[in-house]
Order: sequence, then C-alpha cells, then structure tokens
Amino acid sequence: MNIDEILKKHKLWLDGDEKGERADLRDADLQRASLRDASLQRASLRDASLQRANLQDADLQDANLFGANLQGANLRGANLQDADLDFSCWPLWCGSKNVKVSNTIAQQLAAHFCVLDCDDKDFKKAQKAILSFAKKSHRAYDLGL
Repeated sequence: MNIDEILKKHKLWLDGDEKGERADLRDADLQRASLRDASLQRASLRDASLQRANLQDADLQDANLFGANLQGANLRGANLQDADLDFSCWPLWCGSKNVKVSNTIAQQLAAHFCVLDCDDKDFKKAQKAILSFAKKSHRAYDLGL
C-alpha cells in the first residue's frame, strides 16, 4: 500500500469510518515527504492527518510537517532532523521519547518552554539556564525572546 492510500485510510479511521485503518508507518522512509496540513496551504498537497498515527522509528528527515497535527502520534525513535514542524502539534506524552531532532527543532522547543508562564522557582531556574540557547530559535523573535 502506498503512502497516499495509508493516509486516506487513516483519515477514514479518524472519522470513525469502518473502512478506515490506523496509519502504521513504523520504520517508513518519509525523508523529504510533504505531510503538511493541507488546510494551511494554498497548494493542493494531500491532507496528511497524522493524529494518532504510528510513526515509530520512521525517517522523517527534512519532511515538511508544517501545521501537522501529531497529537497522540507515536514518534518514538523517529528521525525528525531538519523537518519543518512550524505550527505543528508536538505530542506531549511518552510517544515522543527518543525522537531524533536537529538543533533547529531543539531550539524551537526550548524557545516555547522559555515563554511559558510558571512561577515555580525551579522552573524559572531551568528557563534561565536555556534562555541563550532558546534565543537562537528561528521563532525567538515571534515569541518575544
């Protein structure tokens, strides 16, 4: 089954259609794939809803995931180096453990951490410790850093 068919069945599965099937893209080679959210673009690229998809150990290096909803996706061990994750939904559960990222993505995640509002003294200390790294993010200016 090709990627277009997998994503089409996954969308049906997300919509509760019995003809659908959860996307199992374990170990898939998706380098440089364009999987951005179609609702956020002018072009006619396919709608790649990756919510709750299994992307464990997938190679997504240099993939375009702009605006992608990765909520509940299993990204364990996936390679997201140099992927475009701008405006995407990063899964905040154990499914993002051991994701391989580039410095750019690490800086972007740090920048978002640094603009959270939490009055805990240990949090403030951690925020201060990574602030110079976070300010190197390509989104630092947009976030007010």
